[in-house]
Amino acid sequence: MTSVRIGRSLIGPGHPVYVIGEIGLNHNGDVEIAKRLIDVAVEAGAQAVKFQKRTPEIATPEHMRDVPRETPWGTMTYLEYRHRVEFGEPEYLEIASYAMRAGLDWFASPWDVPSVEFLEALDVVAYKVASASLTDLELLDTMARTGKPVILSTGMSTIDEIDRAVEVLGTDDLILMHATSSYPMPAEEANLRMIDTLRRRYPGVPIGYSGHERGLQISLAAVTLGAVAVERHITLDRAMWGSDQAASLEPTGFEHLVRDIRVIGDAMGDGVKRVFPGEEAPRAKLRRVPAL
Repeated sequence: MTSVRIGRSLIGPGHPVYVIGEIGLNHNGDVEIAKRLIDVAVEAGAQAVKFQKRTPEIATPEHMRDVPRETPWGTMTYLEYRHRVEFGEPEYLEIASYAMRAGLDWFASPWDVPSVEFLEALDVVAYKVASASLTDLELLDTMARTGKPVILSTGMSTIDEIDRAVEVLGTDDLILMHATSSYPMPAEEANLRMIDTLRRRYPGVPIGYSGHERGLQISLAAVTLGAVAVERHITLDRAMWGSDQAASLEPTGFEHLVRDIRVIGDAMGDGVKRVFPGEEAPRAKLRRVPAL
């Protein structure tokens, strides 16, 4: 299996698991909250943070635009809400500078073609395809043409739809993320054996895991099954307003996740049986019959 470079990191077997703190829209349109979430990712030891970028008039489905939504800023249409929480160029320049000074990669999931062009102007190091966008072939082709690495989430998708997306994106500089798009995701929908299914179906493509569950266990199990990247939503407080907050990890949870991922990485070894230095004393003391 080949490795893919994103920013400072190589992603693939034999490299530290690439941990992405998904900020998404959990900043609720507030740059200072976004910065605090970047701090959470840094303090936990993640390598990257990820946002979402939309052109609201394009990315908001027609049937949703005029639907009223209760928000902390009052009742507004869904389209007005999308505008309210969307960052523009000044905010992204501030975020980009803050993340890079902190030593983190940053990128975003563009939901429409103009958003790719917007992010290209900011020279992001990679693109992330949200599961909802997997069938938007024009959007995938636009991302592929940038020549940047692409991370593709596979939630809410059939295997045929994934095949078509991979055909458009190509397998060079591609990372696939197994995902189930339930928020929050129940354990019985995790289907972690898909990690191996994707690995066998797309040989040479690094396979990761994008989780929407509560807790840490399923993400850690994904790492033991060979996931080379893990993405989890992060929040300052799950009680904050927003549709993704309940399926997010708070700062302590995210810190524990990264800590345990690193422990698992150290523990996996290379599969070659040997007598370790720590075994020498017990071996000399306890083994009654020496090997022939």
